[in-house]
Amino acid sequence: MSTEQDAYDALCAYTLVRGDAAFVHQHVVDAFAAQQADGHTKPIGLTFALVGLYLAVERQWSGRQVQRAHMRLGQQRRPWPTFVLPAQRGPLTAIEVMAEPPGRERDAAIRAWCESVWRAYCDCRETVVSLLREQHIV
Repeated sequence: MSTEQDAYDALCAYTLVRGDAAFVHQHVVDAFAAQQADGHTKPIGLTFALVGLYLAVERQWSGRQVQRAHMRLGQQRRPWPTFVLPAQRGPLTAIEVMAEPPGRERDAAIRAWCESVWRAYCDCRETVVSLLREQHIV
C-alpha cells in the first residue's frame, strides 16, 4: 500500500464485502478515525471513534453492537467532549493490517490495531466511560 489512506480504503473494501453479522467494518472505521484525528476533527467524530474503541476493546462488543450505540448517541443534541490528541496513536496502522493475509490473520490484526489505538488514548477513558454511563449504554 502506498499511503495510509490507500490501505484504509482497501481495508474498508475488505470488511464491507464480507457482510459479516459482527460488522467488523465498524472497528476499522473507529480505529482509523481516532488514529488520524487532528485539530480539524469534529468532537462528535472523535467521541464516536473512542466510544467504539472502548466498547470493542474493553467490552468485547461486536461492530454491530457499537453501531447501535453510535445510533443511540447520535439521537442526542448535546455538546460533545473535546479530547487532547496523544502525540503517538499506536504503532499499528491500516498499512500493517492490510499486510496480513485475509481471514483470521487480518481479523486478528484489526483487533490488535484497535487495542493499540485505544491504549494511546488511555487518558480519555474516564470521559468515554462517563458519557456511556450517563447515556445508559453501559
